[in-house]
Amino acid sequence: MVEKKRWYAVYTKSRWEKKVHALLEVSAIENYCPLNKVRRRWSDRVKTVEEPLFKSYVFVRISESEKATVRMTNGVVNFVFWLGKPAVIKDKEIETIRKYLNDYQFFEVKPITLDVNTKVRIEQGPFMNQEATVMKVTKKKVELRIESIGYTLIAYIDRISLAPVSKQRIANSKPIKNE
Repeated sequence: MVEKKRWYAVYTKSRWEKKVHALLEVSAIENYCPLNKVRRRWSDRVKTVEEPLFKSYVFVRISESEKATVRMTNGVVNFVFWLGKPAVIKDKEIETIRKYLNDYQFFEVKPITLDVNTKVRIEQGPFMNQEATVMKVTKKKVELRIESIGYTLIAYIDRISLAPVSKQRIANSKPIKNE
């Protein structure tokens, strides 16, 4: 029986994305290191260079039996984990990244920032699809105010489970630094 292969994200040493990609190729491990064309300016010239789209990440398409080989690859720190297991990346998401890189040039990827008083939608867990207001942001958790049936419920939810509703903050609010 052939083992099913899935996409996973691996975390690499800083600035080792291209090296890890090459080492995985030598080991015959299917992998993808999305590269973005960026213009860099030096004192004497401007040059277009390819940089990893996601800093310190390389995607691998492997079976369960190949996980040890990937972990033992020089420059690989570990798999990216979600809920205690290596995070599985959907084939569709990898294809979307590939298509985007083929269709567009010179863009950047920015992480989502959550500021106090921002409206968010909860994407996972018991409050899935509910809208809430950010009350406090810590390194991994977010304190949210969920208003329903005339009560305010305060919930502490992992940042990764949230998506911004809009970039507009509630009127008369001031940003508070993340802890």
